[in-house]
Amino acid sequence: MEFLREPNLDFIGVRKYMYALSGSLILIGIISLIVRGGPNYGIDFLGGTAVQVRFEKPVPIAAVRSALSTMGLGQSEIKYFGSSSEVLIRVSGKGENPRLVDDMMASLSRLIPDNPAELRRVERVGPKIGSELRRAAIYAVLISLGLLLIYISWRFEFKFAVGAVLALFHDVMITLGVFSLLNREISLTVVAAFLTLVGYSLNDTIVVYDRIRENLKIFRRESYEKVINKSINQVLSRTIITSGTTLMAVITLFVFGGEVIRNFSLALLVGIIVGTYSSIYVASPVVIEMERWAEARRSIQRRGRTS
Repeated sequence: MEFLREPNLDFIGVRKYMYALSGSLILIGIISLIVRGGPNYGIDFLGGTAVQVRFEKPVPIAAVRSALSTMGLGQSEIKYFGSSSEVLIRVSGKGENPRLVDDMMASLSRLIPDNPAELRRVERVGPKIGSELRRAAIYAVLISLGLLLIYISWRFEFKFAVGAVLALFHDVMITLGVFSLLNREISLTVVAAFLTLVGYSLNDTIVVYDRIRENLKIFRRESYEKVINKSINQVLSRTIITSGTTLMAVITLFVFGGEVIRNFSLALLVGIIVGTYSSIYVASPVVIEMERWAEARRSIQRRGRTS
């Protein structure tokens, strides 16, 4: 099935503009991370206690904070969770206090008596475990990128591997930047989404690379840029159809999936869009730049031998 018949778009011709766009998006994300003091880590990574409470009627955040202030927890992070009658309370550094949740519920019942509260969910993580999970998550992403570099170097060539890994790094950095700009929480579930989008983006890139490798054998007399641009156009219909159908499913998950998996679906939503873009405008153009660099080195070596 073809969505577009024999497209002939000049993707490679505008690659420098796309470099600028990608660089700007990554820079905005880095600035946001610096301003906010790093990612907004969840309980999984910081340690502490997360308590989800549902009230019978909408409740002001100020009233919940006032009730918790009597326990010395007025500085806790309190936010609505899906609706104005449900709140998520995050208390840092209290993951090992067994009576904390009972005391919180008692305080809410005593100081907001006309609006009964129901405990919906509790998550406890000790600070040491949180630190270990944060380190393990970083290692998981870095090791996966390293293994991909080795695999693609073996399956194709080293220059293809560099392009693929840079594209994946680009995808993760932009998605992380979006989370920072929106001040969304980074949890283990979101890290799982990051690894999922790494796999999805890589699959898209490998399809393009496979067509490039085939066309390099067929169109030997054409320039590297023309062969790569032709290859991208040839797989464009497949890319649009695959990404479009996946995107529809993820949008449905994001809109109707509820607050519990909202961050997970947001990471997938951003990752699919950015991953499709990077397989065209990052991974393949990097191969061209690597080939130009290699050709320049070969020319210098040839001149050195003839002089």
